[in-house]
Amino acid sequence: MNNNTCTHCGTVGLVEGFIEDAGEHSRGYARWIEGAMERGFFGGAKRTGRPRRQIVAYRCPKCGRLELFAADEV
Repeated sequence: MNNNTCTHCGTVGLVEGFIEDAGEHSRGYARWIEGAMERGFFGGAKRTGRPRRQIVAYRCPKCGRLELFAADEV
């Protein structure tokens, strides 16, 4: 727990976690990619040259709300 406050109910002490990405060729964690999503030739998202950041999630122990932050660049 930490001193972060839930933006929904005001509880102090959110629990840190992460959003898992278990898809094919995944790195095990979800990433935030800057800019609107565009589809490539084969239907996947274009991401070449775009900044990527790991998503850090905090869960409120009282109401269960998730607060997501784009943390360090990966």
